[in-house]
Amino acid sequence: MTERHAGYLVTLAQDIREDDSEAVMAAIAMVKGVVTVEPVPADITLSIATDRATRELQSKLMAVFYPIWSS
Repeated sequence: MTERHAGYLVTLAQDIREDDSEAVMAAIAMVKGVVTVEPVPADITLSIATDRATRELQSKLMAVFYPIWSS
């Protein structure tokens, strides 16, 4: 038996201004089966999570390329 999908979260490559997002939201709304398109506001929590993930990835890459630093 296959699972059913209730929705999808689309993540933008970078934050865009609300007034510039109208065309993007309209395009997504045109996809067959889309009922609603709701924006997710950019906030400090998202920024913190992004910074932490970036730092973690940088640390792991440094450990791979410079193993002596990870000791």
